[in-house]
Amino acid sequence: MSHTGQWNVRLHLFEDDDGTTKAHITLDTGTTTLTGSGTAHCNPSDTMVPEIGDELAAGRAMHDLAHQLLDVAGRDVQGMAASRPGIPRAAVPPA
Repeated sequence: MSHTGQWNVRLHLFEDDDGTTKAHITLDTGTTTLTGSGTAHCNPSDTMVPEIGDELAAGRAMHDLAHQLLDVAGRDVQGMAASRPGIPRAAVPPA
């Protein structure tokens, strides 16, 4: 069985005047939309390097999104196993 697909991801970065960088990431699969978020705070004694804040906030937003996607997949696997007679619930891997 061959399968191809395209999912779209949008990442938006915002920096506040206080040195806080915020990231919002949206995954659109065509049937599901998930949104993750992350922040990074610059220590007042550190040199302001916006790229580092962007990397940290974006990485944290992607990490949040990844956990949500894995949770959705786990629930889908459990739902499939529950709908198939003869497969013990214990055989379903945890999410």
